[in-house]
Amino acid sequence: MKKVSYFLSIVAACTFAVLAFNNCGNGAKQSGCPDESIPYKVETKEIYVPADSINKVPEYTLLEKTQVDLNAFPKDKDGFISIFCGKSLYGWRGYNRDTVPGRWVIDDGALKIIGGGGGEAQEQNGGDLIFAYKFKNFDLKFDWKVDTASNSGVFILAREVKGEPIFISAPEYQILDNENHPDAIATENGNRKSASLYDMIPAVPQNAKPIGQWNTGEIVVFQGSVFHFQNGKKVVEYHLWTPQWNELINSGKFKKGGDFPLAYTFLTQLGGDAREGYIGFQDHGSNVWFRNIRVKVTK
Repeated sequence: MKKVSYFLSIVAACTFAVLAFNNCGNGAKQSGCPDESIPYKVETKEIYVPADSINKVPEYTLLEKTQVDLNAFPKDKDGFISIFCGKSLYGWRGYNRDTVPGRWVIDDGALKIIGGGGGEAQEQNGGDLIFAYKFKNFDLKFDWKVDTASNSGVFILAREVKGEPIFISAPEYQILDNENHPDAIATENGNRKSASLYDMIPAVPQNAKPIGQWNTGEIVVFQGSVFHFQNGKKVVEYHLWTPQWNELINSGKFKKGGDFPLAYTFLTQLGGDAREGYIGFQDHGSNVWFRNIRVKVTK
């Protein structure tokens, strides 16, 4: 039986904007920005799950936090919700946190992670960033660009597990400088290049633009089927929670009994096609920019 404990932490809605050094101004809603007058506070419930010795799954604690109200965000005529307006980080927070890490800032209308050069989320004021709403079936569009030798990623369907990294529960759309980062040649088939399903399926064709230039990215999720697009081309397709998917997971770094014992459980078993989760952006210690981040929810 699960043991459930509760604790409460409250953060005012404007905290997100203040931490990003950007506020939509005196409480007034600006064009294209979320309506910050809609209250948003973070309430956290911890759900402890004991170890499963039969399936060799260690104990873990899920964090269930309050989700933001999507009605606060503008929607265009095609049904896409703008979850980042270029002026405010309302509705965003750090993974396993209630606030926005200091290295995530707004730079000339773009969301930027200021790289500390310390590798994956090594800086104290860094860490991965998530939008505080769980999506199930959706179409996510965004623009991205990288600095020299930069590395990042976009996560989908993430769950928050206390004390664990986001990647143990979330497939990753790779963001990379293919020309200068060693990950581009770390595998024989190029499955760590930009827009790939990280370390599993390479993006084909590989059509990323050079450093300093904006690329368009898109991730479509529908009933467990996932499609990656890069600069207008479909480059990856996979189907979650199928025997083929489980086999793929078990053949790589997230295999059962490997270095990340919880990853196999979260990536192959928990949720199935009913799975909901967060969209996240990775801090890998590099300068990376994102803009025009918008989501269309589908049934």
